[in-house]
Amino acid sequence: METKIENKGGLTIIRVSGRLDTVNSGEFEKCIAPILQGEMNETNIDCSGLDYISSSGLRLFLMLYKVSVEKKVCITITGMKPEVKSVFDITGFTKLFLFG
Repeated sequence: METKIENKGGLTIIRVSGRLDTVNSGEFEKCIAPILQGEMNETNIDCSGLDYISSSGLRLFLMLYKVSVEKKVCITITGMKPEVKSVFDITGFTKLFLFG
């Protein structure tokens, strides 16, 4: 799993690729910690390289969602593969995020 975070003006872009599962969810959590603990901008999560997500990964997306609600900023998810999107559909997470 690989995570890259980039800030462009008032937009934070999180690019996640590989498998976001129990084995590497801690690494992803460390990468997004500054976003969760600091000032959060409008955020785009680019999932075009994300091949798999487990419940551990979903928990981290939920954490991002909760902070975005508290700080009144928008999170948009882009590039999600159908097999990953189906996990979001089944768990009801598609109702929480905007998809572009």
